[in-house]
Amino acid sequence: MRLFASTQAFAAAMLFAATDAAADDHAAPANSGERPIVFADEFDGPALDRSKWNVVGMDFWVNNEQQAYVDSPDTIQLATGIEGADGGALVLRPVYRPGVDTHKGRKADFISGRIHSMGKAEFTYGRIEARIRMPDAEGVWPAFWMLGNGAWPDTGEIDIMEYVGEKDWIGVALHGPGYSGETPLVNKFVFDTGTDATDWHVYAIEWTKDAVLFAIDGRLTYRVTRPMVEHYGKWRFDNEKHLILNFALGGAYPFKTSRIAKPYNGVPASTVDQIKAGKVAMYVDWVRVYAPLKGEQAR
Repeated sequence: MRLFASTQAFAAAMLFAATDAAADDHAAPANSGERPIVFADEFDGPALDRSKWNVVGMDFWVNNEQQAYVDSPDTIQLATGIEGADGGALVLRPVYRPGVDTHKGRKADFISGRIHSMGKAEFTYGRIEARIRMPDAEGVWPAFWMLGNGAWPDTGEIDIMEYVGEKDWIGVALHGPGYSGETPLVNKFVFDTGTDATDWHVYAIEWTKDAVLFAIDGRLTYRVTRPMVEHYGKWRFDNEKHLILNFALGGAYPFKTSRIAKPYNGVPASTVDQIKAGKVAMYVDWVRVYAPLKGEQAR
């Protein structure tokens, strides 16, 4: 029997259980009539909507990642005709491009894309979800996540989906003061036989004032409550956070998982060959944010 810390957490779990069909038929969650959408991007336009998203440039670098972020149609695209997508899709793509990196402390042979909504779309509580398809390529590190708007980790981080190219599982986590980096608040979800991360899935959280519940295709997969967090440090999930979608390559998490060091930290030669052939990308069908559950509005 699974025990819930609050009636709100129980209600959120029931909502996840009721919306399993969303991953297959692109329908809005069953509770959408009661909970308005407060933010959405269906990625159906000709180009990225810059009123909703910022694009990260080459100066950014963390975690010994092996890519330089570049604001380019080579790395950030909106495309139609993607198999399984409902209309258009965002495509974040790593590209082999030696000699382009201008960061003084780094020599990345790859470029890629990262977008975020800071200053344009920020949220406290609610249901946050995206429909995403991953590549079959070991050592990639695409993610869908949220950050607070101040210094890390003091304002909190919610990793809704992280992927290191082992297609049978994805990771989720919370980070904050006292539980950052090698956070104990982490979980790996292993897919059922017959599906994996290279299929389309809806990755979601239900975020309330006392819990963060993680789900895949409407199925509750992990639950973190305020008491669990406060065992390690302060609860930093009562403030505004922005959305991030990025395609990192190699670095700390992939290397920790595989111990692959060559030809790049965390990235095997087979993945380099796939990137050179243009066969590696993260596809995002849509991103949607629903208003908080009744009684969970930000205070």
